[in-house]
Amino acid sequence: MQSFTSDIEECLKVLHAGGIILYPTDTIWGIGCDATNAAAVERIIELKQRPANKSFVVLVSSEREVMQHIATVDLAVFDYLETIESPTTVIYENAIGLAENVLAVDGSVAMRICSDEFCKTLIKRFRKPIVSTSANISNHAAPKIFSEIDTRIIEGVDYVVKHLQDEITVASPSIIVKWNNGAPERLR
Repeated sequence: MQSFTSDIEECLKVLHAGGIILYPTDTIWGIGCDATNAAAVERIIELKQRPANKSFVVLVSSEREVMQHIATVDLAVFDYLETIESPTTVIYENAIGLAENVLAVDGSVAMRICSDEFCKTLIKRFRKPIVSTSANISNHAAPKIFSEIDTRIIEGVDYVVKHLQDEITVASPSIIVKWNNGAPERLR
């Protein structure tokens, strides 16, 4: 638990300063930053060598936070999410209060309510959504465990979380759905 607490404190310092972190999520290891800070998001784009027009996943800790960053939310989406056991990212239309370079061209955003204790604690303490993108260079496979992460990623972030680095359970990316007229359309 010691690394958990100290990792949260270090992550908060980095995030508040506009930095980027490498951290375990409720799915795979991710690169993260303040989802409202366009300069921090740009650093992730450069580190991943990623096309600037590709949107990001944003992590929040509650339904309330979804409603703070989406202009109009169909509340049925929350009922749907309660029936799903796997981490599920939802693409919502009409995002507000997030950095422009986090969003898709149409103004939508991919957002996931985290259930993982580390992520949820970090987001609650930070009081803002956090970007989560796979910890890999674009067009390379996403690492399934920490030891698979490219050293360029590890060296390119401002802080690497120690919590769960030794975990060898293979992780998978989240399910992605687009919410269309009251029903989910599975994209991944």
